Amino acid sequence: MRAWAVVAPRQPLQEIELPTPEPTGKQVLLEVTHAGVCHSDIHVWEGEWDLGSRGKMRLLDRGVTLPLAMGHETVGRVVKWGPEAEGQGLAVGQTRIVFPWVGCGTCARCLAEEDNMCVQGKALGIFQNGGYATHILVPEPRHLVDPGDLDPALAATYACSGITVFSAINKVMPMDPDTPIVLVGAGGLGLQAIAVLKAMGHRRIVSVDVSAEKLEAARRAGATDTLDATGEDVTGRLIALCGGPVEAVIDLVNGTQTARMCFDALTKGGKLIQVGLFGGELTLPLPLMAMRALTVRGSYVGSPKELRELVRIAQGGRLPAIPITKEPLRNADSALQRLREGRITGRVVLTAEGM
Repeated sequence: MRAWAVVAPRQPLQEIELPTPEPTGKQVLLEVTHAGVCHSDIHVWEGEWDLGSRGKMRLLDRGVTLPLAMGHETVGRVVKWGPEAEGQGLAVGQTRIVFPWVGCGTCARCLAEEDNMCVQGKALGIFQNGGYATHILVPEPRHLVDPGDLDPALAATYACSGITVFSAINKVMPMDPDTPIVLVGAGGLGLQAIAVLKAMGHRRIVSVDVSAEKLEAARRAGATDTLDATGEDVTGRLIALCGGPVEAVIDLVNGTQTARMCFDALTKGGKLIQVGLFGGELTLPLPLMAMRALTVRGSYVGSPKELRELVRIAQGGRLPAIPITKEPLRNADSALQRLREGRITGRVVLTAEGM
Protein backbone atom coordinates (compact mmCIF):
# COMPACT_ATOMS: atom_id res chain seq x y z
CA MET A 1 0.00 0.00 0.00
CA ARG A 2 1.02 3.62 -0.42
CA ALA A 3 1.24 5.95 2.56
CA TRP A 4 1.98 9.62 3.08
CA ALA A 5 4.02 9.25 6.22
CA VAL A 6 5.98 11.05 8.91
CA VAL A 7 9.55 9.81 8.47
CA ALA A 8 11.10 12.22 10.99
CA PRO A 9 9.58 14.88 13.30
CA ARG A 10 8.93 18.24 11.59
CA GLN A 11 10.05 16.94 8.20
CA PRO A 12 7.80 16.88 5.09
CA LEU A 13 5.52 13.88 4.78
CA GLN A 14 6.93 11.34 2.33
CA GLU A 15 5.05 9.08 -0.09
CA ILE A 16 6.31 5.57 0.68
CA GLU A 17 5.40 1.96 -0.01
CA LEU A 18 4.44 -0.26 2.92
CA PRO A 19 3.27 -3.88 2.98
CA THR A 20 -0.52 -4.08 2.70
CA PRO A 21 -1.68 -5.63 6.00
CA GLU A 22 -3.32 -9.05 6.00
CA PRO A 23 -6.15 -9.09 8.59
CA THR A 24 -6.08 -11.76 11.29
CA GLY A 25 -8.43 -12.52 14.17
CA LYS A 26 -11.16 -9.85 14.30
CA GLN A 27 -9.26 -7.37 12.14
CA VAL A 28 -10.85 -5.67 9.13
CA LEU A 29 -8.93 -4.18 6.19
CA LEU A 30 -10.42 -1.17 4.41
CA GLU A 31 -9.43 0.77 1.34
CA VAL A 32 -9.28 4.44 2.36
CA THR A 33 -11.57 6.81 0.47
CA HIS A 34 -11.53 9.87 2.77
CA ALA A 35 -9.14 11.10 5.48
CA GLY A 36 -9.61 14.32 7.45
CA VAL A 37 -6.65 16.54 8.33
CA CYS A 38 -6.95 17.34 12.04
CA HIS A 39 -5.06 19.83 14.22
CA SER A 40 -3.92 16.91 16.40
CA ASP A 41 -1.95 15.68 13.38
CA ILE A 42 0.26 18.74 13.76
CA HIS A 43 1.31 17.61 17.24
CA VAL A 44 1.98 14.10 15.96
CA TRP A 45 4.03 15.53 13.08
CA GLU A 46 5.96 17.73 15.52
CA GLY A 47 6.52 14.66 17.70
CA GLU A 48 5.80 16.32 21.03
CA TRP A 49 3.38 18.17 23.31
CA ASP A 50 4.14 21.14 25.58
CA LEU A 51 3.39 20.17 29.21
CA GLY A 52 4.39 23.50 30.69
CA SER A 53 6.66 23.13 33.73
CA ARG A 54 6.73 19.35 33.17
CA GLY A 55 8.61 19.82 29.92
CA LYS A 56 7.78 17.99 26.70
CA MET A 57 5.93 14.73 26.13
CA ARG A 58 7.58 13.08 23.13
CA LEU A 59 5.81 10.51 20.99
CA LEU A 60 8.92 8.48 20.30
CA ASP A 61 9.37 8.06 24.07
CA ARG A 62 5.85 6.61 24.24
CA GLY A 63 6.55 3.79 21.81
CA VAL A 64 5.60 5.39 18.50
CA THR A 65 7.72 4.16 15.63
CA LEU A 66 8.40 5.88 12.32
CA PRO A 67 7.55 5.96 9.49
CA LEU A 68 3.93 6.58 10.46
CA ALA A 69 0.89 7.26 8.31
CA MET A 70 -1.14 9.74 10.33
CA GLY A 71 -4.87 10.30 9.91
CA HIS A 72 -7.59 9.47 12.41
CA GLU A 73 -10.66 10.79 10.56
CA THR A 74 -11.12 8.00 8.06
CA VAL A 75 -13.83 6.55 5.86
CA GLY A 76 -13.12 3.55 3.67
CA ARG A 77 -14.51 0.52 1.86
CA VAL A 78 -14.29 -2.94 3.40
CA VAL A 79 -11.84 -5.19 1.54
CA LYS A 80 -11.38 -8.30 3.70
CA TRP A 81 -11.41 -9.46 7.32
CA GLY A 82 -9.97 -12.06 9.67
CA PRO A 83 -11.69 -15.36 10.50
CA GLU A 84 -12.98 -14.19 13.90
CA ALA A 85 -14.90 -11.35 12.22
CA GLU A 86 -17.06 -13.75 10.21
CA GLY A 87 -20.79 -13.46 10.82
CA GLN A 88 -20.60 -9.85 12.04
CA GLY A 89 -22.40 -8.23 9.13
CA LEU A 90 -19.38 -7.41 7.00
CA ALA A 91 -19.52 -7.33 3.21
CA VAL A 92 -16.89 -6.41 0.64
CA GLY A 93 -17.42 -2.87 -0.61
CA GLN A 94 -19.28 -1.55 2.45
CA THR A 95 -18.51 2.10 3.23
CA ARG A 96 -17.70 2.60 6.90
CA ILE A 97 -16.47 5.32 9.27
CA VAL A 98 -13.45 4.12 11.24
CA PHE A 99 -13.42 4.68 15.01
CA PRO A 100 -9.70 5.35 15.57
CA TRP A 101 -9.31 5.72 19.37
CA VAL A 102 -8.73 2.04 19.97
CA GLY A 103 -7.19 0.50 23.07
CA CYS A 104 -5.91 -2.90 24.11
CA GLY A 105 -9.27 -4.53 23.38
CA THR A 106 -9.34 -6.64 26.56
CA CYS A 107 -9.50 -4.32 29.59
CA ALA A 108 -12.71 -3.30 31.37
CA ARG A 109 -12.75 0.06 29.57
CA CYS A 110 -12.50 -1.49 26.12
CA LEU A 111 -15.07 -4.16 26.93
CA ALA A 112 -17.44 -1.37 28.04
CA GLU A 113 -16.83 0.38 24.69
CA GLU A 114 -14.90 3.19 26.33
CA ASP A 115 -11.82 2.43 24.25
CA ASN A 116 -10.68 6.06 24.30
CA MET A 117 -10.12 5.74 28.07
CA CYS A 118 -7.91 2.63 27.83
CA VAL A 119 -4.56 3.30 29.51
CA GLN A 120 -2.85 1.28 26.77
CA GLY A 121 -4.17 3.45 23.95
CA LYS A 122 -3.20 2.30 20.46
CA ALA A 123 -4.96 4.97 18.39
CA LEU A 124 -4.94 4.61 14.62
CA GLY A 125 -2.93 7.40 13.00
CA ILE A 126 -0.86 7.88 16.17
CA PHE A 127 0.39 4.53 17.45
CA GLN A 128 -0.61 2.58 14.32
CA ASN A 129 -0.87 3.57 10.67
CA GLY A 130 -3.97 5.59 9.95
CA GLY A 131 -5.87 7.14 7.07
CA TYR A 132 -3.08 8.95 5.19
CA ALA A 133 -2.67 5.77 3.19
CA THR A 134 -4.44 3.67 0.59
CA HIS A 135 -5.44 1.07 3.22
CA ILE A 136 -6.14 0.97 6.96
CA LEU A 137 -6.31 -2.02 9.34
CA VAL A 138 -9.03 -1.81 12.00
CA PRO A 139 -8.89 -4.03 15.14
CA GLU A 140 -12.47 -5.33 15.03
CA PRO A 141 -15.87 -4.77 13.36
CA ARG A 142 -17.33 -2.79 16.27
CA HIS A 143 -14.90 0.01 15.38
CA LEU A 144 -16.76 0.51 12.10
CA VAL A 145 -19.87 2.69 11.80
CA ASP A 146 -22.27 2.82 8.86
CA PRO A 147 -22.48 6.46 7.63
CA GLY A 148 -25.90 5.83 6.09
CA ASP A 149 -26.94 8.80 3.94
CA LEU A 150 -24.07 11.06 5.06
CA ASP A 151 -21.55 12.55 2.66
CA PRO A 152 -18.48 10.38 3.38
CA ALA A 153 -16.19 13.45 3.50
CA LEU A 154 -18.33 14.96 6.25
CA ALA A 155 -18.76 11.58 7.95
CA ALA A 156 -14.97 11.20 8.21
CA THR A 157 -14.77 14.31 10.41
CA TYR A 158 -17.17 12.77 12.94
CA ALA A 159 -14.51 10.20 13.92
CA CYS A 160 -12.51 12.92 15.68
CA SER A 161 -13.81 16.48 15.60
CA GLY A 162 -17.41 15.27 15.71
CA ILE A 163 -17.19 12.94 18.69
CA THR A 164 -14.64 15.19 20.40
CA VAL A 165 -17.06 18.10 20.62
CA PHE A 166 -20.07 15.81 21.17
CA SER A 167 -18.38 14.20 24.17
CA ALA A 168 -17.30 17.59 25.55
CA ILE A 169 -20.79 19.05 25.15
CA ASN A 170 -22.29 16.04 26.91
CA LYS A 171 -20.12 16.91 29.92
CA VAL A 172 -21.88 20.28 30.45
CA MET A 173 -25.42 19.12 29.66
CA PRO A 174 -28.22 19.42 30.54
CA MET A 175 -28.41 23.22 30.26
CA ASP A 176 -31.19 25.67 29.57
CA PRO A 177 -31.02 26.26 25.79
CA ASP A 178 -30.84 30.04 26.29
CA THR A 179 -27.91 29.90 28.73
CA PRO A 180 -24.64 30.83 26.97
CA ILE A 181 -22.21 28.04 26.16
CA VAL A 182 -18.81 29.51 25.27
CA LEU A 183 -16.68 27.81 22.61
CA VAL A 184 -13.05 28.95 22.51
CA GLY A 185 -11.70 28.36 19.01
CA ALA A 186 -13.62 28.66 15.74
CA GLY A 187 -11.61 26.24 13.62
CA GLY A 188 -12.80 22.80 12.57
CA LEU A 189 -13.65 21.79 16.15
CA GLY A 190 -15.41 25.06 16.89
CA LEU A 191 -17.59 24.89 13.80
CA GLN A 192 -18.40 21.25 14.52
CA ALA A 193 -19.38 22.18 18.09
CA ILE A 194 -21.74 24.88 16.82
CA ALA A 195 -23.36 22.34 14.49
CA VAL A 196 -23.80 19.79 17.28
CA LEU A 197 -25.23 22.35 19.71
CA LYS A 198 -27.73 23.54 17.11
CA ALA A 199 -28.77 19.95 16.40
CA MET A 200 -29.28 19.45 20.14
CA GLY A 201 -31.55 22.50 20.26
CA HIS A 202 -29.21 24.87 22.09
CA ARG A 203 -29.90 28.51 21.21
CA ARG A 204 -27.17 30.65 22.86
CA ILE A 205 -23.74 29.84 21.41
CA VAL A 206 -20.77 32.16 21.97
CA SER A 207 -17.70 31.69 19.76
CA VAL A 208 -14.29 33.15 20.70
CA ASP A 209 -11.27 33.36 18.37
CA VAL A 210 -8.46 35.68 17.27
CA SER A 211 -9.27 35.35 13.54
CA ALA A 212 -11.91 37.62 12.01
CA GLU A 213 -12.32 35.14 9.15
CA LYS A 214 -13.00 32.24 11.51
CA LEU A 215 -15.41 34.30 13.60
CA GLU A 216 -17.33 35.13 10.45
CA ALA A 217 -17.47 31.40 9.65
CA ALA A 218 -18.78 30.82 13.19
CA ARG A 219 -21.54 33.37 12.63
CA ARG A 220 -22.50 31.71 9.36
CA ALA A 221 -22.54 28.34 11.15
CA GLY A 222 -25.00 29.66 13.72
CA ALA A 223 -23.07 31.23 16.61
CA THR A 224 -25.36 33.80 18.23
CA ASP A 225 -22.44 35.85 19.60
CA THR A 226 -18.77 36.17 18.69
CA LEU A 227 -15.81 37.69 20.51
CA ASP A 228 -12.47 38.79 19.05
CA ALA A 229 -9.93 37.58 21.60
CA THR A 230 -7.20 39.98 20.49
CA GLY A 231 -6.57 43.04 22.62
CA GLU A 232 -6.98 43.70 26.32
CA ASP A 233 -9.32 42.31 29.01
CA VAL A 234 -10.71 39.39 27.02
CA THR A 235 -12.22 37.87 30.16
CA GLY A 236 -14.06 41.07 31.06
CA ARG A 237 -15.38 41.47 27.54
CA LEU A 238 -16.51 37.83 27.47
CA ILE A 239 -18.38 38.19 30.76
CA ALA A 240 -20.06 41.37 29.50
CA LEU A 241 -21.06 39.69 26.24
CA CYS A 242 -22.63 36.78 28.13
CA GLY A 243 -24.48 39.05 30.58
CA GLY A 244 -22.40 37.86 33.53
CA PRO A 245 -19.98 35.08 34.50
CA VAL A 246 -20.62 31.93 32.49
CA GLU A 247 -21.81 28.45 33.40
CA ALA A 248 -20.04 26.48 30.69
CA VAL A 249 -16.87 27.03 28.66
CA ILE A 250 -15.45 24.48 26.24
CA ASP A 251 -11.83 25.35 25.47
CA LEU A 252 -11.00 23.86 22.09
CA VAL A 253 -7.59 25.56 22.09
CA ASN A 254 -6.55 24.87 25.70
CA GLY A 255 -3.33 26.81 25.94
CA THR A 256 -2.05 28.72 28.94
CA GLN A 257 -3.74 32.00 27.96
CA THR A 258 -7.09 30.56 26.92
CA ALA A 259 -7.31 28.31 29.98
CA ARG A 260 -6.70 31.27 32.32
CA MET A 261 -9.29 33.38 30.51
CA CYS A 262 -11.85 30.56 30.59
CA PHE A 263 -11.33 29.82 34.27
CA ASP A 264 -11.62 33.47 35.27
CA ALA A 265 -14.91 33.79 33.35
CA LEU A 266 -16.71 31.02 35.26
CA THR A 267 -19.64 31.67 37.55
CA LYS A 268 -20.31 29.77 40.78
CA GLY A 269 -20.86 26.13 39.84
CA GLY A 270 -19.37 26.77 36.40
CA LYS A 271 -17.70 24.12 34.27
CA LEU A 272 -14.57 24.41 32.14
CA ILE A 273 -14.11 21.51 29.72
CA GLN A 274 -10.57 21.36 28.34
CA VAL A 275 -10.28 19.77 24.90
CA GLY A 276 -7.45 21.31 22.89
CA LEU A 277 -3.78 20.33 23.06
CA PHE A 278 -2.15 23.70 22.41
CA GLY A 279 0.09 23.34 25.46
CA GLY A 280 1.20 25.02 28.65
CA GLU A 281 -0.39 24.84 32.08
CA LEU A 282 -3.02 26.37 34.34
CA THR A 283 -2.38 27.31 37.99
CA LEU A 284 -5.59 27.14 40.04
CA PRO A 285 -6.47 29.08 43.22
CA LEU A 286 -7.46 26.08 45.33
CA PRO A 287 -9.84 27.76 47.82
CA LEU A 288 -11.91 29.13 44.93
CA MET A 289 -12.35 25.64 43.52
CA ALA A 290 -14.26 24.64 46.65
CA MET A 291 -15.88 27.97 47.53
CA ARG A 292 -17.27 28.43 44.01
CA ALA A 293 -17.88 24.71 43.35
CA LEU A 294 -16.03 24.90 40.04
CA THR A 295 -15.34 22.03 37.67
CA VAL A 296 -12.23 21.87 35.49
CA ARG A 297 -12.40 18.68 33.45
CA GLY A 298 -10.46 17.26 30.54
CA SER A 299 -12.28 15.60 27.66
CA TYR A 300 -10.42 13.19 25.37
CA VAL A 301 -12.10 12.51 22.01
CA GLY A 302 -15.06 10.10 22.47
CA SER A 303 -16.19 6.49 22.53
CA PRO A 304 -17.58 4.15 19.87
CA LYS A 305 -20.98 4.56 21.52
CA GLU A 306 -20.78 8.34 21.11
CA LEU A 307 -19.74 8.01 17.46
CA ARG A 308 -22.76 5.82 16.72
CA GLU A 309 -25.06 8.23 18.57
CA LEU A 310 -23.64 11.24 16.73
CA VAL A 311 -24.10 9.53 13.36
CA ARG A 312 -27.72 8.79 14.27
CA ILE A 313 -28.25 12.49 15.07
CA ALA A 314 -26.66 13.46 11.76
CA GLN A 315 -28.82 11.21 9.58
CA GLY A 316 -31.18 13.00 7.23
CA GLY A 317 -29.19 16.23 7.37
CA ARG A 318 -30.16 17.02 10.97
CA LEU A 319 -26.58 18.01 11.81
CA PRO A 320 -25.46 21.06 9.78
CA ALA A 321 -22.38 20.42 7.67
CA ILE A 322 -19.14 22.25 8.39
CA PRO A 323 -17.15 23.77 5.47
CA ILE A 324 -15.09 21.02 3.82
CA THR A 325 -12.39 21.27 1.17
CA LYS A 326 -11.50 18.06 -0.65
CA GLU A 327 -7.99 17.41 -1.88
CA PRO A 328 -6.21 14.28 -3.13
CA LEU A 329 -4.27 12.18 -0.63
CA ARG A 330 -1.02 13.14 -2.34
CA ASN A 331 -1.57 16.71 -1.00
CA ALA A 332 -1.37 15.53 2.61
CA ASP A 333 1.80 17.47 3.44
CA SER A 334 0.70 20.79 1.92
CA ALA A 335 -2.71 20.52 3.63
CA LEU A 336 -1.05 19.84 6.98
CA GLN A 337 1.26 22.85 6.60
CA ARG A 338 -1.61 25.18 5.68
CA LEU A 339 -3.47 23.99 8.78
CA ARG A 340 -0.38 24.60 10.91
CA GLU A 341 -0.20 28.15 9.55
CA GLY A 342 -3.86 28.80 10.37
CA ARG A 343 -4.89 29.12 6.71
CA ILE A 344 -7.78 26.62 6.73
CA THR A 345 -11.39 27.31 7.62
CA GLY A 346 -13.38 24.22 8.48
CA ARG A 347 -11.76 20.94 7.44
CA VAL A 348 -9.60 19.61 4.63
CA VAL A 349 -10.51 16.03 3.77
CA LEU A 350 -8.04 14.04 1.67
CA THR A 351 -9.55 11.71 -0.91
CA ALA A 352 -8.41 8.68 -2.83
CA GLU A 353 -7.80 9.03 -6.55
CA GLY A 354 -11.05 9.40 -8.44
CA MET A 355 -13.16 10.30 -5.40
